[in-house]
Amino acid sequence: MNRKKAAARRATARRSEEFCSCAAIHAEIIERVRGGLAKEKTLRRAAELFKTLGDPTRLKIINALLLAEMCVCDLAALLALTQPAVSHHLKTLRQTQLVKYRRDGKSVYYSLDDEHVGNVFYQGLLHASEESH
Repeated sequence: MNRKKAAARRATARRSEEFCSCAAIHAEIIERVRGGLAKEKTLRRAAELFKTLGDPTRLKIINALLLAEMCVCDLAALLALTQPAVSHHLKTLRQTQLVKYRRDGKSVYYSLDDEHVGNVFYQGLLHASEESH
């Protein structure tokens, strides 16, 4: 296994040399950064999260659920969408653990899964509202 890692590092260094005009590779920086990189599984999950958040309708749903717990009917009325369309988006949001639901009799109410979802949403809005440099 160590041979594979060493071979991968040499290949990465060769590719870096092809694209970089640096006279020297800063091995200490590379090693420090390599040690701090997120795990591949975590990066894949984050990529799915951002892919899910790439849809404006799903962002509207998250925005609404930040303000109140809501049922599909209310979300559909608010967003001027059909109930099946809202349900489809909610299913996607549930699969990426962005929203959760609770049953109350025959009704199902949706809310954000946890406070991180709101934080990601607000950070995205903040970044999107910044003026270009």
